[in-house]
Amino acid sequence: MSEPIPRLDVRHLTRRFAGRAVVDDVSLRVMAGQVTCLLGPSGCGKSTALRCISGVDRQDSGAVLVDGQSVCDTSVNVPPEARSIGLMFQDFALFPHLTVAENVGFGLTGPRAAKRERVTELLDRVDLGRFIDDYPHELSGGEQQRVALARAIAPRPRVMLMDEPFSGLDNRLRDGIRDETLEILKQEGAAVLLVTHEPDEAMRMADEIALMRDGRIVQQGVPYNVYNAPADKAAAAFFSDINVIRGTVHGALTDTPFGQFLAPGVPDGTAVDIVIRPQHLKIDFDRSGRGPNPTPQDGIPARGVVQRARFMGAESLVEFRMDHDLSILKATVPSVFLPKPGLPLWLTIRRDRCFVFPVQQDAA
Repeated sequence: MSEPIPRLDVRHLTRRFAGRAVVDDVSLRVMAGQVTCLLGPSGCGKSTALRCISGVDRQDSGAVLVDGQSVCDTSVNVPPEARSIGLMFQDFALFPHLTVAENVGFGLTGPRAAKRERVTELLDRVDLGRFIDDYPHELSGGEQQRVALARAIAPRPRVMLMDEPFSGLDNRLRDGIRDETLEILKQEGAAVLLVTHEPDEAMRMADEIALMRDGRIVQQGVPYNVYNAPADKAAAAFFSDINVIRGTVHGALTDTPFGQFLAPGVPDGTAVDIVIRPQHLKIDFDRSGRGPNPTPQDGIPARGVVQRARFMGAESLVEFRMDHDLSILKATVPSVFLPKPGLPLWLTIRRDRCFVFPVQQDAA
């Protein structure tokens, strides 16, 4: 059985400015009905990659295929409007002098009656049919975003590119509108490539995440795997706060105040960073380190002194200054736990929830 053809296939895309590769050998595939998030910090090349895929900018090398047909490569450069690729941006980019209906129908061709029917159908799907003859300034931000969505999908694009389209929305509206938008795009069968710098948004929306840094994709996979098996320390830190304990490998083991940690395949004498997320630090009131629910993975307890504690809503964040090296470690605890500064407590680390990375891999 042959492998299905991806709706969007980006191959070794590279774009340089002043000799610097802003997009550096980027490859990814998105199937019909799939949402892939291109995730990374500001300035990493996400939006430039989107512009090259859409045809707004021209890549220096590489190729983009839609349903197996090249829309740009070394010899082909299909104009943006002929690529069957839709675009949605952060600012909605609605025409203020056109009505809602005219905005949605702007990219449509064919008989007027057919265009009006398509516009009416889409506005009903986004629950804006009653605003069909209104103007953008008469709508709320969330309503304008839904108009922009209807306009983008009106020509039935096979690929939808979205450049942080929800960042301008009020937090109270964002989750609902995101979910509604993705549901409509999946119904349309579009392959969705969404750019964001917010890990929470990517985790919520994506079928796959492509983590980008310095113009390159450093890790790609389903959200669970990208979060729980980060490629390096920077990848782990992008998704959450982290604690870092440095050690040196001897005999595939690293000695720390919390016990020994495995470092298989790492040469002796190599400095490593042991990375642990705050929710995987365990707090105890005595030095047994066993706590009420001990596990075989609990290591040796190490003592720290509370520096401050803050209630964050669903959890509490407690910062400790450790006795062994005066470093600061952070632990999160469900619900309310606010010990007073100066209180000594004992911490253990879940060995099965740690990541061990050679220090030299942390180049970025």
